[in-house]
Order: sequence, then structure tokens, then C-alpha cells
Amino acid sequence: MIADIGFIFLILTLLTALYSAIAAFYGARNDKPSYVESARHAMLLAWPLITLPTLALIRLLIDGQYHIQYVARVTSNTMPIYLKITALWGGQAGSLLFWTWMMAACAFAVSVRKWDRDREFLPWVIFVTMVTLLFFLSLVVFFENPFRRLWIMDSGQQVSAMLQPSGTMPFVPSDGLGLNPLLRHPGMIIHPPMLYLGFVSFVIPYAYAIAALITGRSDDRWIRITRRWTLVAWLFLSLGLVLGSRWAYDVLGWGGYWGWDAVELAALIPWLVGTAFLHSVMVQEKRGMFKQWNMFLIILTYSLVIYGTFLTRSGVIDSVHTFAQSAIGPVFLIFIAFMFISSAVLLVRQWDTLRGEHPLVSWLSREMLFLLNNLLFVILAAVYELGVHFPIISEVFTGVKQSVSPDWYESISAPLMFILLVLMGLAPLSAYGRHSAKALGRSIWIPFGFSSLIPITLFFLGIRNVAAHLGVWSLAFVVAVTGYEFWRGARARQNRHDEYFLIGLLNLFRRNRRRYGGYIIHLGVVLMALGIIGAEMYQSETQGALAVGESLSLEGYELRYDSLSQFYIPGGQFITRAVVSVFRDGKLLGEIYPRQDYFPDSRQSMAVPGLRSRLNADLKVLLVGWESIGLEGATFKVYHTPLMTCLWLGAAVFILGTAVAAWPEKVREIVRRRPGASLSAARA
Repeated sequence: MIADIGFIFLILTLLTALYSAIAAFYGARNDKPSYVESARHAMLLAWPLITLPTLALIRLLIDGQYHIQYVARVTSNTMPIYLKITALWGGQAGSLLFWTWMMAACAFAVSVRKWDRDREFLPWVIFVTMVTLLFFLSLVVFFENPFRRLWIMDSGQQVSAMLQPSGTMPFVPSDGLGLNPLLRHPGMIIHPPMLYLGFVSFVIPYAYAIAALITGRSDDRWIRITRRWTLVAWLFLSLGLVLGSRWAYDVLGWGGYWGWDAVELAALIPWLVGTAFLHSVMVQEKRGMFKQWNMFLIILTYSLVIYGTFLTRSGVIDSVHTFAQSAIGPVFLIFIAFMFISSAVLLVRQWDTLRGEHPLVSWLSREMLFLLNNLLFVILAAVYELGVHFPIISEVFTGVKQSVSPDWYESISAPLMFILLVLMGLAPLSAYGRHSAKALGRSIWIPFGFSSLIPITLFFLGIRNVAAHLGVWSLAFVVAVTGYEFWRGARARQNRHDEYFLIGLLNLFRRNRRRYGGYIIHLGVVLMALGIIGAEMYQSETQGALAVGESLSLEGYELRYDSLSQFYIPGGQFITRAVVSVFRDGKLLGEIYPRQDYFPDSRQSMAVPGLRSRLNADLKVLLVGWESIGLEGATFKVYHTPLMTCLWLGAAVFILGTAVAAWPEKVREIVRRRPGASLSAARA
């Protein structure tokens, strides 16, 4: 009964989205505001309607209704309730429903805003948003229906369908297969919703961009309206990438945080283009430039968001992240091609009206540095896209699937990222319009001199890796420039308003959250990059089979194997856990507990590393095996990763900076005079 209700409301939501798109198009083409308003009300209704089937599926998952195929595939009797709820996005059909629910929520949020000033955008924003929602609803209803029941034929073969096929009987398994153990990690529980929020939120800026093209608006109004949408989309996509990295670091058991997996890249690629868009729109707002380029970037970001969703669900590539092969692949490709070509045609038609208001006049101007920054982001995205599809390309031309190695990605990424970091440092020191090398030189010498001390110091400390020196210098340069900008801004306010230095610094953030929030983001990037340098250039590892009481040594640490135990815990896991004592210079630092969790419902195991994490380095121990040498002995793999904590700390700073940049700026400024300062100076 619950499944029937859920499916009926799916159909109602699809019909509502279809009506909304048609009514918006008809109202706009025939100048009938009443139809447009009716379309807006329908868009408002879509989210409450699709919430009902979403809640229905959650109820079926919690209750263990295994006669529903999706429930039987992703839950089991032993799974706790919170995992049964998160199983909503643990499989193909449920994740598409969840994606669609989030898309409808974004559409709802757009429809309730005040439209008095932007009525001409309204019908086309509704149309584009509803067409996207309609596509995903069609996938859920016609291809990946999560409410299909299980039936069994006389031959014993199981089939799934909403209605009973002839010659079958209802089939109700006594237990389900359970969620993939890799998806039961806390990071993976939160990771997909963050990615989905990032993906669907990017649909809204795209819808406004298409509305601007259709209506012939060449100003930056659509950018200003969607600024916060873009930042929120970028924030959640960033969160999703970081959480996915943490999941890989904790669960996959190879010591790293990023494996250049195709699905990891399917999320990173739209993030790169979206990052280029975020930087580029600032130039359009300030100078009225890059209008054509910004339109192209948001169209490309939208297309890559949909394409990234396609990659994880079509089965066209192999990955630990992907779902099973599905028939939705061709439909996805047709939709992506239709939307991209339609958008490109609109852009070409409005090309002349989108010419910039100012020409590029200096290679050292801020707008030129931003453009170079954009190009590098897009080049990185193109290179990664080539790497993702290389197995398909190689199979077409050679008949053999060949994948590119992580070394290939890293050899290309490292120099481009170095240039990006240098540009990140140079851009704040440059100015819009004409900017000479002499003027830039006057601004650059202090941060350049400070940053140059860092690699010199590392050299005298015995670190002779040239690549590491260049990387650390670029990071120090960004930090020096950022600190210099904070100091200059606070000093200027101190002199102009007679404020205390710290109050002046606080007011810088209050008056221009976007700019100084961006500087915090840059500092987060620096910390993350420092962690990456430590992990990529200085990670060491060892492996060995130990009897109880024996030790392994790595980077000055001694790890002694003390014991191994096996036990069963509520929730369905059978645990094999080792106790390892960590020593340095003969001193006991503590114990860590690497283990292997076996899940009987899915018949799969998951490694859970023992981790000793400090700011300077991580020590990670994996329990590799024990069967061949009995419970008295075990095989361990140990990784020592310098500065790994900087990656996660940098991610937190990164998220903080994004939140500051997205926060509304209409806050009354704090002005506190120094003792003895004149009232007139304080009011200046």
C-alpha cells in the first residue's frame, strides 16, 4: 500500500512538472502572466508532492519491506535504523529519487523569492528548472522505479515489476542483502548528499543564465541574483569532495586520500569549471567584462554536473563508487546533448550583445590574471576528462581498454597547480585596468622576499627536493600576500577611522565579506596543498607479518603487535581487531586498533585502520591478514604520512571562508575609536 501511494505521487509530481514547464513556456511566448504565475505555483507544489514518495521509500526501508526490490538490495535485518535511512541514496533508484527531491527543493526555494523586479526572467527560470526536474522524474518513473515489487516465476526466477506479471507469485525474502560495507562509513553517509546539493544548486544559476540569453539581457543582473546560489553550490560540492577524500583515506586501505578514480573526477571536473566561473563573474560585476565567457562557463558547469551524474549511474566506467549498469545511459546522453546544444545556440545568437564593456589592456591587470586563472582551471578539467575517457578511447582505436595511471594525472596537475598558486598570490596585488610591471613590483617585493626565506630555510635543514621547495615557496607566497593584504587594509582603516588595528581588521570582513572570505579560502587551499605535498612527496610505508610481541619500525616509530581478538557486535559486524602499541625513542605513545569488519548480510569485509594523527604526521596501521598464520600472528601494513592533518584542517578553513563569502553583507559596521581620537575622525 505504501509503495502504491509513493508511486502514485511520483506520477503526480511528474505531471505537475510537465504542466509547470508547458505553462511557463506558453505564458512567456504569448505574454500571459496568469499562465506564468500558474506555472510558478506548480513549481512550488512539486517539492511537497515528491516529498511523499521519498518519505514512503524511507518508511519501507526502515520497516524492512523486502518484497520491494530496492529495499531487499540495500537493507538487512541487522542494519541499524540510521543506516536504513541513509540507504535511500545507497543504490541506483533511491539515489535518483533523492537527487530529484533535492532538485525540487531548490526549485521550491527559487519560486518563493520576490520576483517583482525580475518578472521577465521568471517564466524561463521555471521552464529550464522544470525541464531538468522532469528529466530526472522520468528516469525514476520509467527506468529506475524504487517501488517495484519482487515476483517469482514457477521456474524459480525472480523478476521485479510494479504490477504482477502473469505466471508469477509475490516473493518476500526473509532478509535483504544489506548496504555495501564501504558505504557504511560516516563520511560516505554524508558525502553523497553534499555532492547532490552541490550538483542541483548549480542548476539555478544556469537557469537564470538561459533566461538572460532568451530575454536578451546583457547586464550582470542574473549574476547578482544567483551569486549566493553559486557559492552555496560550490560550498556543498567542495564538502562532498573533501568527505569523499576522507572516506577513501579511512576505508579503501591503500594509504591515500585520492586515487584519481573516474567517479572522483566526475565530481572534481564540474567543481573546477564552477571555480573558474566564481572567479570570472567578479570581473563582470566590477568591469562589465567576460560576459560571453561567463555564459559559456555556467553552461559547461551545468552540462558537467549532469554528465557527472550520468557517469556514476550508467555503468560506462568501472569504479568502486559506481552503481550497476543501467539502461538510462543513452537517455542521459541525449538529454545532455540537447541541453548543451540548445544553450550553445542561444549563446551564439546573443554573442554580439554580450561583448565586454572594456578591452583587456594589460597583461598584468587583475582581469587578465583572472582570465589566466580561468583558463588553467578549464585546462585541468579537460585533461581530467581525457583521463576519465581514455579507456573508452583506447578500446575504440586498439580494442583494448587501457587506463591512465595516477602518475599521469599528477605529472600534469603539479605544474598547473603551481602556476595557479602563483596567480593566486599575484592577483590581489594587481589592479583593474592598466597595471604596469613597475607598480606590481612595488607591491610584490615584501611578500616575495618573505616567502623566499622558506625554501632557503628548508635547504639548510637538509630538505633538497626541488619540487617540494617550489611548492612550499608558492604556498608561502600566497600566505605572505594574504597577510600583506590584511595588514594594508587594516592599517588604512586605522589611519582613516582611528580604529584599533583588530577592529579595523574585523570591519574589513564586515564591509567586504566576499573579498576577505575569498582570502580565507586561499589560506585553506594553502593548508590543503601543504598536506598534499607531505602525502605525495614524503609518505613512507612498510609491511610485515608479526607474531605477538614482535615489532615493525618506520620513520623512528616502533609498532609492537600485542594481541588479536574476534567478536560480534550489534549491527551485524563480525570484528577481528588487533592491538598495536606505538613507541618512539623507547617511550610508549599509546595504542591503536586496526581491524577488519565482516558483514554477514552482504558477505563483504571492510578494513578499518588504526590511526594516530598529529599535526606533523599521521601513522596509519592496516590489519592485512591473519588466517594463514593463525590468531597468534598477523600481517600489518603501516603508512607514515607527514602533514596529513593539514589537508583536513585546510578543508575546514576553506569551508569557513566560503561561509564568510556567502554571508549577507548588510550588517552595521563596528567602529570603535582609539582613546583621544576626534569624533569627526571617527565619523569619517
